[in-house]
Amino acid sequence: QVQLVESGGGLVQPGGSLRLTCAASGETWAIRDMAWYRQAPGAQREFVADISSAGEKNYADFVKGRFTISGDRAKTTVSLQMNSLKPDDTAVYYCNVRTVLSYWGQGTQVTVSS
Repeated sequence: QVQLVESGGGLVQPGGSLRLTCAASGETWAIRDMAWYRQAPGAQREFVADISSAGEKNYADFVKGRFTISGDRAKTTVSLQMNSLKPDDTAVYYCNVRTVLSYWGQGTQVTVSS
């Protein structure tokens, strides 16, 4: 079992920045990949970025050049630095980690509005 707690969401103006953090506990030794997803109102949950145990990173096209994912070597924390935020980035952001199972955090709200 892995437990996840996200933090760092909030309200920010367009063009601003936020940093989301996800802290993992439990069987962290089994974690292979860590990722961020988001879900806007009325939309399906979508992939944002992930980082493998080897440190390889992947990003959705709509965040390339604006968001950066990072994780610590102990695989207990994964962060998402979000810059140049747009109103379309408004969503609940979810942390996801994968062992042989998939675990989700409770989500943190990000609202981009003037």
